[in-house]
Amino acid sequence: MSAEIQPLTRIAAGSRATVAEIKLPAESRPRLMEMGLLVGTPIELIRFAPLGDPVEIRVRGYNLTLRKHEAEQIFVRAGE
Repeated sequence: MSAEIQPLTRIAAGSRATVAEIKLPAESRPRLMEMGLLVGTPIELIRFAPLGDPVEIRVRGYNLTLRKHEAEQIFVRAGE
């Protein structure tokens, strides 16, 4: 059974998920693709900064920091 997709910012710190959809504007996508963040990529949410921005994730063996507004446009399936 398929898990529900939700914004990356809705999963708990320490949770693992798989990228299901990226709804960022076209001009922002190439930068993420170059860093290895693609649909189907497993990620782990490491932590939120004290005020919730930025968001740190682990992707392909390294830590990546995203602005909260970017992370809200990345949809994931939790627990995959």
